[in-house]
Amino acid sequence: MGAQETVPSVRRTTGEDSGEDRRGGHDGVRDREIRGEQQHLDAVYRRLEEKIHEAEFLMADAAKRAQVGTPGALAERDAQVFRAGVHLNRLNSEFEDFLFGRVDLLLGKDGERGPDGAYTSVEPADDAVRPDNTADIAETLHIGRLGVLDADYTPLVIDWRAPAAAPFYRATPVAPGRVVRRRVIRSRGRKVLGVEDDLLRPELTAHLDGEELAVVGDGALMAALGRARGHSMRDIVASIQAEQDEVIRAPAVSVTEVEGGPGTGKTAVALHRAAYLLYQDRRRYAGGILIVSPTPLLVSYTEGVLPSLGEEGQVAIRALGSLVEGAEADTYDEQAVARIKGSSRMVKVLRRAVRGTLDLGAPGSDGVPESLRVVALGARIELDAEELRRIRAQALGGTAPVNLLRPRARRLLLDALWRKSGAGRRYTDPELEAEARQGFDEDVSTETDFTGFLDAWWPELTPRRVLAAMGDERRLGRWSRRVLQPREARRLARSLSRLDADGSGPLSVHDVALLDELRVLLGTPARPRVKEADPLDQLTGLEELTTYADRLAARPARADRRAEERADYAHVIVDEAQDLTPMQWRMVGRRGRQATWTVVGDPAQSSWSDPEEAAAARDEALGARPRRRFELTVNYRNPAEIAELSARVLALAMPGVRPPRAVRSTGLVPRFAVASGGGLGEAVREEARRLLDEVEGTVGVVVAMGRREEARAWLDGLGDRVVPLGSLEAKGLEYDATLVVSPAEIADESPAGLRVLYVALTRATQRLTVLSGERDLPDGDGVPDLLRE
Repeated sequence: MGAQETVPSVRRTTGEDSGEDRRGGHDGVRDREIRGEQQHLDAVYRRLEEKIHEAEFLMADAAKRAQVGTPGALAERDAQVFRAGVHLNRLNSEFEDFLFGRVDLLLGKDGERGPDGAYTSVEPADDAVRPDNTADIAETLHIGRLGVLDADYTPLVIDWRAPAAAPFYRATPVAPGRVVRRRVIRSRGRKVLGVEDDLLRPELTAHLDGEELAVVGDGALMAALGRARGHSMRDIVASIQAEQDEVIRAPAVSVTEVEGGPGTGKTAVALHRAAYLLYQDRRRYAGGILIVSPTPLLVSYTEGVLPSLGEEGQVAIRALGSLVEGAEADTYDEQAVARIKGSSRMVKVLRRAVRGTLDLGAPGSDGVPESLRVVALGARIELDAEELRRIRAQALGGTAPVNLLRPRARRLLLDALWRKSGAGRRYTDPELEAEARQGFDEDVSTETDFTGFLDAWWPELTPRRVLAAMGDERRLGRWSRRVLQPREARRLARSLSRLDADGSGPLSVHDVALLDELRVLLGTPARPRVKEADPLDQLTGLEELTTYADRLAARPARADRRAEERADYAHVIVDEAQDLTPMQWRMVGRRGRQATWTVVGDPAQSSWSDPEEAAAARDEALGARPRRRFELTVNYRNPAEIAELSARVLALAMPGVRPPRAVRSTGLVPRFAVASGGGLGEAVREEARRLLDEVEGTVGVVVAMGRREEARAWLDGLGDRVVPLGSLEAKGLEYDATLVVSPAEIADESPAGLRVLYVALTRATQRLTVLSGERDLPDGDGVPDLLRE
């Protein structure tokens, strides 16, 4: 969607200025435009500094009010500190890399202005364009992270989420609306580095302040795609296009499903949708939006985006392996084990494992007495193994989770001991009997013989303890009978044997989903509530008057605790949804029972071997909510040369599926190389060095999951621009150049291996190298068997 190549009616420079400009005969158009944007940015920062000084003055003034000491002054101070503190925090968080866009607009149909000071009309006035195809720019809007008005309430910057900013994203040459020129402004800190323009009405001769409108560069989108990428996505907001913006601004009702191939901006859409929903309805969504990403690497890659858009602290971005409090995935399962753990069959296995682990506390088991003996009412009372078995069966007749049945089991034990004591027959008065029974229960339940037996016979189970118990092959074989094949049960048990008896040890992302399921099956016993407030504060009423100012320091800790305790969100965004296993869908679904949802993914990139089983679990998680579907069709990431190569693998992986359309061509065809005499490691290092010399940004080296550690060793010392990663870690990421090592190894990893290889081949924005080993059967040109036409 770049500007036209030849536009006689506007001054234009593409790439470099003319020779005369470079020799200094006069200022180049690009330099003049950058200087003009720098002047505007300087004015914006001056205004920001004024606002920060105002907020700091209000904070200082509020502190003085505290010295008055009256309840009214304290309450007034509290409110003032709150408003000033929020304002100051937001200004400080938005101070860097503030400005990124601009639109130059024709006169609108009416003269009405919105609350941000911009004209509200979407379409131009009937007389905005004169009969000779000339027009004047009636309004220029700069787009940034936060709205800024000058002292006269004229907009210096429009908040990117405001309705007035929509033309920056939605305008196209087909439907430009009032937009004549769209500009992407690249800045670092307070310095403007460059500008790139899109001319949306090339047929017009447009004037701004009496001079013809200048258009710089080959188009905003191409400039955004061609820039070297670092390890974050702070600037992606500038490259959002119309089809993406339609999804971002879609009403948050029920379920919004977004499909799109590699490079179509699915992750960008997900992150910006979170910020937009907060902007539209902060009361509903503040503190309650969850974004789920497939890997920690993708979380670290994207977590800087929301702070840059003004929504820091309001959205939780979590990897699948970090969704359960107290658990963090730090290892990987073999693909065969991952398929077992991710299957919905595990629900039945876990239910049996919970009861089976509890039965490890049955009389006669290790460390558990065969009978219960207590001393009460001056006599020894005993329950034998058969009586205990009947009591356990009666307790388990309830439907509550086993940890919540523990009080029931305790009461049934006391009932049985009371009956066996015969004390109930001594009383004819019910009140006296009840009083005696209460004393009996208090005496027995505090005896160490009773409490020690109860802890061994009906322990309070933890999810980790049950998972560890499943590491015993014989036990798991019994618990999984007729659910898993014996070979599957052995593989599963061996993978869990890495855990200690209490469940401590390395966890995989699939283990975390199992822990969450066990948390539900076990239940969490209620804990005594700790009273935080001082009773004297409650009596005087001063606590309410001084809540904000006096507890400002304690607020972060309390916010962290609330975030840890939150188990249900107002909106859930699932990124790369096609990779969630059935068990992971159950885990995510529990966090959005009352939520609206945004689900983004691409079936062609799925690494899960049974898409139908995952789809059933997804439908269960989303429930009967109505769904609205969108499709992203344009590949902004890959040049056509790389997209053409990856399409060959897509045709093998999912025949009949159409890849997204690439919008640019670089003339740089993918390079093919073959590892020979020096071995695979030396070849990987050599090709990585070559790519480092060819691009300014990052180089991703994608290997089969089993070679991750080897790849780190091969690339050691090449610097942080080189990122080694396993094939499943590459999902959602992009690099200036990508080196894909041994396509055959990646394709053979799992039943979904061809889809995983398709993902690996679509990570590069500029250059792609494919390195073949012996298994790849390369031809004379080094092209592996899987990638030949």
